[in-house]
Amino acid sequence: MPRIPEGPAPLAVRAAGWHFPETSRETAALPEPADRTPAERGVLAGLGIDRIRADDVPDGVSLATGAARRALAAAGLTAEEVRALVVVESRAPRTLLSSEATRVQELLGARDAVTFAVGGLGCVSIAPALLTARGLLAADPDLGQVLVVHGSTPATPDRYRHPVTVNGDGGGALVLSRTGPVRVLDCVQETDGRYWDLFEVAFRDVPSERWRERCKDPAVYSFQLAVQTRNRLSTLLDKLLARHGMTRGEVAGYITQNLSLGSFGFTEESLGITVLPACRDNLREFGHLGPNDVFFNLYTALERKELAEGDRAVLINVSPVAAWSVLLVDIGAEPRR
Repeated sequence: MPRIPEGPAPLAVRAAGWHFPETSRETAALPEPADRTPAERGVLAGLGIDRIRADDVPDGVSLATGAARRALAAAGLTAEEVRALVVVESRAPRTLLSSEATRVQELLGARDAVTFAVGGLGCVSIAPALLTARGLLAADPDLGQVLVVHGSTPATPDRYRHPVTVNGDGGGALVLSRTGPVRVLDCVQETDGRYWDLFEVAFRDVPSERWRERCKDPAVYSFQLAVQTRNRLSTLLDKLLARHGMTRGEVAGYITQNLSLGSFGFTEESLGITVLPACRDNLREFGHLGPNDVFFNLYTALERKELAEGDRAVLINVSPVAAWSVLLVDIGAEPRR
């Protein structure tokens, strides 16, 4: 039986996988609702998103399953070997009462896996998924890995989320274990329930083709929440780094989610940091991929040698619900001495 380590339970990404539709669409050519205003068109044009991957009938479960198969193959595992499956839930399931989590389990063939979903925090939902995986690994010394998956698709027919971003389609999966080439050293997360309904989609008695996401108060999003985000992220980042005896300048690379060029500039100016180039390139080519963004950007940066073994990187996530999370990862399988 493996020895249960002392101190914080270790967590690492053993392998990752991504799955996208083959169809690429130019953002400028996306269908527009009849009631889109000139101001909305202006914001959309300035987001910095040239194209997205998009399917005519997006299915988050299929995207998540495809990504899971790639991640398992990269880890040298089969679906039958998966003993724990955590699905980051979608914002708009295809049907009510049915279980997307167990649908992924069935399609994947992971019939012996303890399976459930986490979520409710938008992009930040990847943080509770990681915390859950750490808890599962700590609670069961015989558990070798936890598979975390998410399929990102838009909640409405309109892929433009005014004034935030454009949603693309994409699946992501992480095989999490106690050791691996990307060690998750720490995670801090906070929420503020006062903004729980700042963005919403009214769907009761409304045909799905007429669903539209609405920001109840754009001024609150653009000003009040922006100020709080700046303050929260600064405090969370300092707290995270202080726990590891680090300063902001000692971080090799900063990664955040793909919302807009303006969001990158806001984060950089607020925290006095520079976001890795992979983030801007993925924003331009894929748009926003929900909870998948930060790890997709991390692995893109690793492939492009923007990060190297021995580097430490910070992954920053913000959701307008409102929620914030900051992750510290170490590139390299073995703990530092």
